[in-house]
Amino acid sequence: MPDCNPRNVETIAPAPVTLARRDDPLRGILLVVVAMLFFTCSDAAAKYLNQTLPSLQVAWLRYACFSVLVLPLLLRRGAPVLRTERPLLQVLRGLGMLGSAVFFIISMRYLPMAEAAATSYVAPAFVTALSIVILGERVGPRRWAAVAVGLMGVFIVIRPGGAAFQPAAVFPILSAMSFACGVVITRRMAGTENATTTLVWTAFTGFVVLTALLPFDAVMPTTTDLALGIVIGVASTMAQWLLILAYRYGDASVLAPFSYIQLVWSTAAGYLVFAAVPDGWTFVGMAVIVASGVYTAHRERLRTRARTAS
Repeated sequence: MPDCNPRNVETIAPAPVTLARRDDPLRGILLVVVAMLFFTCSDAAAKYLNQTLPSLQVAWLRYACFSVLVLPLLLRRGAPVLRTERPLLQVLRGLGMLGSAVFFIISMRYLPMAEAAATSYVAPAFVTALSIVILGERVGPRRWAAVAVGLMGVFIVIRPGGAAFQPAAVFPILSAMSFACGVVITRRMAGTENATTTLVWTAFTGFVVLTALLPFDAVMPTTTDLALGIVIGVASTMAQWLLILAYRYGDASVLAPFSYIQLVWSTAAGYLVFAAVPDGWTFVGMAVIVASGVYTAHRERLRTRARTAS
């Protein structure tokens, strides 16, 4: 379940994936924990920048930094890196990942960091549903039960109809839906598309779309704004890099549950930077979401062992 986090909208150069695999799960876990800290730093910078810049412009700064970081791949490998057998799917994947980033950045304008992060972890439920419709996958009752529990946790966090409910809670849900679309499209392209090609198409699809929309919602950024924009792009890229390294040292089903440490980082950052303290029900919802995710990872580990044995 490594794709449960909708902030993981980009993938940096895939070269490290080809390195020799080493069985060192403790090191992998440590790398995941640090990667989640970098994601939280990116989220905190985006939330802070939302106070002075439109959300769309914040997203543009992130994608501009992302595009600059992948540009050396294009320059080194030349035009062939852009060749794809599935150009429409590449664009659709790029739009899905773009929607995930934009909706989450918008949510950060209105919601506390911990609540936005917790709500976004509904993504696996959407991935499961779309995998059945689009990929024809079969999902057993236990996995559906875990999905239902995860959704219940999200409802506990946002509490629709209650006094604490904020309509902006829909944005991290839309982010998760967009991310799920991108994940399923990625699976649909598996085996036919080069990882570097997908990386470049994702980066430049988002950058082109946001650049076209930027004149409709932009203000002149200050030097501080630009610096924070760089922090957002570099921190999220570093997080992706650390995740790629992490999965050299351990199986996804082992490492994925530790991505939920981001809920701890987000809660701490929200308190330290924005003086936001989640209420008791938010903590209960977080616990339910984490339990659902850990059980799903456990079931995936059992499925992997079964496939290996057969």
